[in-house]
Amino acid sequence: MRPAAALIERLGLAVRDLDLLQQALIHSSYLHEHRDLAAGHNERLEFLGDSVVSLAISDALYRRHPDDDEGVLSARRASIVSTAGLARLAARLELGEYLLLGEGESQRGGRRRPALLASAFEALLGALYLDLGYEAASGFVVALAAPELTSDRPLGALKSPKSRLQEYTQRLTGERPQYRVLDAVGPDHDKLFRVAVAVGGKVVGVGRGHSRRVAETEAAAHAIETLRESSGGEPEVSPELAEFLGAEGDDHRGDWVAVEDARGHADESWTEIDLDLDGI
Repeated sequence: MRPAAALIERLGLAVRDLDLLQQALIHSSYLHEHRDLAAGHNERLEFLGDSVVSLAISDALYRRHPDDDEGVLSARRASIVSTAGLARLAARLELGEYLLLGEGESQRGGRRRPALLASAFEALLGALYLDLGYEAASGFVVALAAPELTSDRPLGALKSPKSRLQEYTQRLTGERPQYRVLDAVGPDHDKLFRVAVAVGGKVVGVGRGHSRRVAETEAAAHAIETLRESSGGEPEVSPELAEFLGAEGDDHRGDWVAVEDARGHADESWTEIDLDLDGI
C-alpha cells in the first residue's frame, strides 16, 4: 500500500487526489535518491500549507478567546504553529511513519525530527486545501489542535522553558543561564546528549536529548522545577516565579523537549564553567 493510501485511513477524510497527498509525503532527500519514482518533493505544498495553518489557527483563537488581547493571541498562535507545536500535531497523526525519506535522512532520525515533521504537516495541509478546499483543511487542523486552542494556560507557560528561564535569571541577576554538554554517547545518527544548566555558577537542571538543543530545553524545564521548589513561597521571589516560571502543572514539558526554535534563532552559546552537580 502506498503511504498516501495508508494515511487516508488515518485522516478520516474523503481525499480525492491520492497523487497530491503522496507528494506531500515526499521529502527532498527521497527525490534526490529516487528521481525515477517521484515527480517532485513537498516544499511547494509546505509553502502553501503554512498560510492555511496560520489562518485557520488565528481564526479559531480569535473566536475562542474573546477576552485576549493581540499580544496574548499572538503568543497562543506561536505556541501552536511553531516547529514544536506543529511537530506535536504531526505526532498525533504518526505522520513520520508515512514520510518518504532518503536513506541518509532516515538513518539520522528524520522521522522524529521536529523541523521535518512540522514541514511535512504544513505540506499535508497544503495538499488538503488544494484537494478539498479551505473549509475541510481548516476544519481538520482546528479539530486536531483542539487541546491547544481551548487551553487557558497563562502567557508565561506558552513560552519555551529556555526563554522563561533566561527571562527569569536576567530579571533577578542580569545574567543568562549557562549550558554545558556533560557527555554525548552513541553513534552519530543517534547520539544522546546530556546537558547541565547553571544559574549563578550552581547547576539547577540536567537534561537529555538526541540533540544539544533538545537536551538544553529539558535541562531548562528541570531548572524551572528546581527554582520553583526552592522559592518556598517567599513573597519577594514568588511574583517573578509566577510571571516567568509559572505554577506547578503549567509546564507541559513534553511540548517543548523536542523544540527546534521555529523563529530560526542561532544556537545559544554556552560557557565552560565549574559545575556543582550536588543534589541534581
